[in-house]
Amino acid sequence: MTTIFVQIASYRDPQLLPTLRDCITKAKWPNRLRFGICWQHGSDESLEEFAKDKRFRIVDVPFALSKGACWARSEIQKLYKDETYTLQLDSHHRFVQDWDDKCIKAVKKLQKIGHNKPLLTSYIPSYDPDKDPEARVQYPWKMNFDRFTPEGIVFFLPGEIPDWAKYKGVPIPARFFSAHFVFTLGSWIKEVPYDPNYYFHGEEISLAVRSYTHGYDLFHPTEVIAWHEYTRKGRTKQWDDDKGWGERNNICHIRNRKLFGMDGEKQDIDFGVYGFGTERTLHDYEKYAGISFSQRGIQQHTKEYNNPPNPPVEDWDKSLQSIFRHCIDIQFSQLPEQDYDFICIAFHDKEGKELYRKDILPDELQMMRQDKDGYIKCWREFYYKGVPASWSCWPHSTSKGWCPRFEGKLLP
Repeated sequence: MTTIFVQIASYRDPQLLPTLRDCITKAKWPNRLRFGICWQHGSDESLEEFAKDKRFRIVDVPFALSKGACWARSEIQKLYKDETYTLQLDSHHRFVQDWDDKCIKAVKKLQKIGHNKPLLTSYIPSYDPDKDPEARVQYPWKMNFDRFTPEGIVFFLPGEIPDWAKYKGVPIPARFFSAHFVFTLGSWIKEVPYDPNYYFHGEEISLAVRSYTHGYDLFHPTEVIAWHEYTRKGRTKQWDDDKGWGERNNICHIRNRKLFGMDGEKQDIDFGVYGFGTERTLHDYEKYAGISFSQRGIQQHTKEYNNPPNPPVEDWDKSLQSIFRHCIDIQFSQLPEQDYDFICIAFHDKEGKELYRKDILPDELQMMRQDKDGYIKCWREFYYKGVPASWSCWPHSTSKGWCPRFEGKLLP
């Protein structure tokens, strides 16, 4: 019988029970579900409702003993019993009717066209428990590149899939991996097991590349399968309780940079089963996704949020854009008004074409005016190949409208 191993890591989350109920109720074949839950809880929580349900396997953890999200997911995977498929979630989701049938059909469609090991993943659309179901987003999302953090982690942004209806439910290729929605073959758990030495940051990019190098092809669903709550507003997170979370996270950052060989870090750790696979290389992934980890660079195709795979190029290094970072110093006397509603800050090429714009808003301006040197120091960074030709500052006042514009040269 086809079965699905549903992995849920829950930390002091009152949405766990509603998530479980909805997952079961909306499944086409609820008796084929098998739940693995790392239940990190307080004394005021209960899973008695499912205690005698043979579909459930629960790791019972008092919340003070938790070691973080990746550790919890690793514990869940120890409960896997060769189910056909696996679905990985957080503990705050809602589902469409027959979500299980939709996922299985999508995987089978991909297998028929030559993808032996498809993996469905995405930042799925949002819902708000306080305004449910009317606040549910009704179109599928994908994951776009945002930036490299100073610690070396790749951050992503959710975005609507353009013209999603035209795909008629066939998933589109993806670069990235979301830990809150994964549907794939159950064998993925054995081939790409969670690294319990990770804490939180780095989890998703490491699993994207590890899965890809083990032969898994990444895809975004082009129809809504489920909804995810992103804010968890007003609720306790694991790092709120764990006084040692900062050190755990620092260790995780170092481990992640060593895995990818970033910033001169030596790969002096034997990652074993938590390392890359042998079906593809790290550079195969970089060319597919248009990202360079060692150079912290991206290709224009990736920057424009186009779907992978990226077009092949003759010179890989020259195709990359790296972070351009610049501080614009603006004298207080150049901004004499007290009612600016925004200040347009932009960078331009030699022809005057705008390359990047990010405005100074009132709250940011108020903080900048506190500088005792008499200058507003406006830092901006973005991905660009080379150096822009110029920058411009164009203030807008509530009472006077557009004020005098001034600019500075960057190229000789």
